[in-house]
Amino acid sequence: MAEDLLHKQFPPYIAEEGEEYMNARQLAHFRTILATLKGELAGDIERTVHTMQDEATVFADPNDRASQESDIALELRNRDRERKLIKKIDEAIARIDAEEYGYCDSCGIEIGLKRLEARPTATLCIDCKTLEELREKQVAK
Repeated sequence: MAEDLLHKQFPPYIAEEGEEYMNARQLAHFRTILATLKGELAGDIERTVHTMQDEATVFADPNDRASQESDIALELRNRDRERKLIKKIDEAIARIDAEEYGYCDSCGIEIGLKRLEARPTATLCIDCKTLEELREKQVAK
């Protein structure tokens, strides 16, 4: 997934001692990560559209047709996930603009630089996310 490539492209942000959380440098760092990720995802979506248009072949053999339809369905599912991630990226950029980025939506504490490096679209601190996952697991049973 494109989010996995972030660790190879961007060096982690190293906070200086006594540095204020979510200062202008940190916000600029995360804005760059989010904008780059969004650009890569948009490019992938664009390439998929062109590839699907180029490879729109009508196969006489039902097995070949079924295989092509299966490939297209898988590709569309992946692009739908990426479209949802782009929406989360846009929301994260809007939180940066509103100076709300980096703080938990549930309890309001700092999410933390390391967590945001791992998942720049995170909206919950690790404790609130863990509780949310436990609730989801209990409801699923």
